[in-house]
Amino acid sequence: MEFFIVSAFPDMFHGVLGESIIKRARESDKVAVTLFDLRNFSTDKHKTVDDYPFGGGPGMILKPEPIFDCVEHIVREFQLQQPRIVLTSATGRKFDQQYANELAAADARPMILICGHYKGVDERVREHLITEEISIGDYILTGGELAAMVIIDAVVRLLPGVIGDFDSALGDSFQTETLDCPHYTRPREYRGMEVPDVLLSGNHAKIEAWRRETALQLTMKHRPDLLQKMKNKNNEEKKNDEQN
Repeated sequence: MEFFIVSAFPDMFHGVLGESIIKRARESDKVAVTLFDLRNFSTDKHKTVDDYPFGGGPGMILKPEPIFDCVEHIVREFQLQQPRIVLTSATGRKFDQQYANELAAADARPMILICGHYKGVDERVREHLITEEISIGDYILTGGELAAMVIIDAVVRLLPGVIGDFDSALGDSFQTETLDCPHYTRPREYRGMEVPDVLLSGNHAKIEAWRRETALQLTMKHRPDLLQKMKNKNNEEKKNDEQN
């Protein structure tokens, strides 16, 4: 999969892209991430990418010209066919595990991620350039760089061959309707705290039942909204079956 990042602050990405799973995925050509400095597409000697908003008010707005020019350069230079042109934005679709799965699908298209910054982005970018908007949550960040990092990380780990044990990714929290179950590793006993006996029993059926039960308990305690969502989904599917 290919990611193209458009940012006024591309140096923010080097640590994330150069470590852990994303680093290995890039080195093994499972994913390609290319950074583009928005300032390189500014036409004035000061490399200006922002300006004051028309109508007055606080904050600075990212200008449309460098964004349009940068995206068009990427499409032309890399000969992209129908790329996703994504703006990280508070008005976007809420990013969750289902959305990550969609973006990592087998027919995944190249993704151009435009990182918003300052007060916002000129509205003409939203209206005439992007194909979709993504929000990672109901809170305000200084810029879309962190949001882009979250999106890339969540999607890359789902790509075939990126994680050696793909079953591990399938069992993560939010891949199903419940949170993941508790996990333990060596030592068996630490400061008087012991691993549950069932995990040492070798009885795989009992272990699987314990994991399902504890996952349900954790979800009920910490995220009951997920169970309500699952209940609503099941009721809706039952209603549709009855109508059919």
